[in-house]
Amino acid sequence: MKAVKIIGFFLLIVLVGIQFVPTTQNQSDTVPQTDFMMINTVPNTIQSKLQVSCYDCHSNNTEYPWYNKIQPIAWILEDHVVKGKEELNFNEWGNYSTRRKNSKLKSIISQMEDDEMPLYSYSLIHGDAKLSEEEKKEIIKYLTQVKKDL
Repeated sequence: MKAVKIIGFFLLIVLVGIQFVPTTQNQSDTVPQTDFMMINTVPNTIQSKLQVSCYDCHSNNTEYPWYNKIQPIAWILEDHVVKGKEELNFNEWGNYSTRRKNSKLKSIISQMEDDEMPLYSYSLIHGDAKLSEEEKKEIIKYLTQVKKDL
């Protein structure tokens, strides 16, 4: 019983201690001229859905939830954002080559059709990020047109 108390106390100390380890915040005050929304004429309905469902992980400005202050959750969120931006950063869209844009659009469309994006874990917590079948079709139709216009 004494060993359990010692282990519990040690885990409590570690849990409290990791709260002081900072994470990098993915937040910017400006929208660059290279942003997808600045380069393309995006209808308001699609623009708002992309911002709510995609931009937290795929841009330079994440809207962090309250629980981002708790470790190790903040580390997990930071990892998701870093990986998301490595795959696609809507703020850097204008810096992508035509070939890369084409590839990214193809990938976005495919992942939306396969219900891979937005991530289930993200849309579970952020209910407004869930896309109905009609919204997905509308976005896919728009992105297909953008792809044709490249």
